[in-house]
Amino acid sequence: MKKYWSFFRIRFQTALQYRAAAIAGAVTQLLWGGMEILAFHAFYTADPVAFPMGFEQLSSYIWLQQAFLALFMMWNWDAELFESIQRGDIAYELVRPIHLYGMWSVKLLANRLAKAALRCGPVLLVAALLPAPYGLSLPSSLESFCLFLLSMALGVLTVVAFGMPVYIASFYMVSSLGLRIVVATFTEFFSGAVIPLPFFPAKLQRMMELLPFGGMQNLPLRVYSGAISPREALQGVGLQLIWLAALTAFGLWGMKRAVKKTVVMGG
Repeated sequence: MKKYWSFFRIRFQTALQYRAAAIAGAVTQLLWGGMEILAFHAFYTADPVAFPMGFEQLSSYIWLQQAFLALFMMWNWDAELFESIQRGDIAYELVRPIHLYGMWSVKLLANRLAKAALRCGPVLLVAALLPAPYGLSLPSSLESFCLFLLSMALGVLTVVAFGMPVYIASFYMVSSLGLRIVVATFTEFFSGAVIPLPFFPAKLQRMMELLPFGGMQNLPLRVYSGAISPREALQGVGLQLIWLAALTAFGLWGMKRAVKKTVVMGG
């Protein structure tokens, strides 16, 4: 575990150095969150009864989504990993006495956590100071807040586990750019990053909630806002655990096959 902790700490400290980018990202997320809330407010004003979430719940959903964007966004790929595979530098990683899947996972997790740590503070602070119903409200209960933290942790791990097969697939491709674009677009839509899942038709919403995407950000954000009861949240956490185990097992299997077939050319 010391080896994995070392990789995690090094990547986390490295990512913390990009403070200017973090400030720019926080400002962008504040403006984007504000525009999104105002756009939804126009629809709610027209017919407030027709929507499946209260406007105050929706505001909390959007502000939490913007504050922790770095944790959940699928288009945040690690370019160094793809370049190391394409250039053949992966050979140096293969000779290290450490499991490649575990090393990549902790690096990706550290990168997401560091970016979120730099950006979430200003967004949460400004959102909490905004008047109701436009700002970030307190969680509906202590139980919901604890379930939110648990669900968010599992959601981040699921995002990392879901992205690992994309990195592994690049062993077999000249360029994985097309695959990355398709996966990121598909995941952003089905995880509730574009439109919260309750706004979809009931049958489609249920299907999306059963897929791994529903547990990436939709579940924890709705748990915090009180749009999901504690009982439903526990069921969702159980589904998150199942998908996390399945995706991790699939990634480990894919990594084992890819490493066995890898041939590094050059000298």
